[in-house]
Amino acid sequence: MTLRDEAMSAANVMLVGHQSDAINGYQATPTGAGPFPGVVVIHHMPGWDPATKEITRNFAAHRYNAICPNLYYREGPEDDPDDAAARARANGGVPDDRLVGDVGGAIAALRALPTSNGKVGVIGYCSGGRQSFLVAISLPVDAAVDCYGAFVSGTAPEGFPLKVTPLIDRTESLGCPLLGLFGLEDQFPSPEQVDELEQALIAHGKTYEFHRYENAGHAFFSPNRTSFRPEAALDGWQRIFSWFETYLTPSEA
Repeated sequence: MTLRDEAMSAANVMLVGHQSDAINGYQATPTGAGPFPGVVVIHHMPGWDPATKEITRNFAAHRYNAICPNLYYREGPEDDPDDAAARARANGGVPDDRLVGDVGGAIAALRALPTSNGKVGVIGYCSGGRQSFLVAISLPVDAAVDCYGAFVSGTAPEGFPLKVTPLIDRTESLGCPLLGLFGLEDQFPSPEQVDELEQALIAHGKTYEFHRYENAGHAFFSPNRTSFRPEAALDGWQRIFSWFETYLTPSEA
């Protein structure tokens, strides 16, 4: 990849979300005519923050159109993202139907871009990992990545701040290939919960690939946290780009 290939533009945009609500999002696109595949980046529980926007720009640098919708827009469109995130957590998180509607708006916006190749993938981290799986069982997308998403299988412990229910009983509805990246020292999801999800994927004949990293727990992709594990994150990024290249880039005729 040349320096010219890495050139991009990034800006806040407005999207049509759940129930036709207007929400904002962060969009990063490569320069050039394309066509480019699209990626929806689902932010983690801390919210629509600089770290997630950097991930969005990273996809654009690798020649993907990318949008990260602000899932907490309704909790405070003009507020500091941290305040909006705190308000969302106090309300139990983002309801599943609202999440699907908002991400559906981001998917539509990506496919409507004049540089789109028509294919869109979805990726999420932490709570966004579960939500990536939720999107993949609810909407037509071409590939999905779940980065240590909790409670796809297993149930939340008493007192957990988010109102979430397991999704494993809907595995049959998974409509695209799924890549899963997990830490063996994670508690949510635990290795046992990851194994349970894998067995459900096998039982329903789904296309998937799971990777489990030793000496890594939750949020091992986050360079601004003590949980960051460079080797796992580097390998994970390589697998993410390989996955999306396989399923979002049409083969040459």
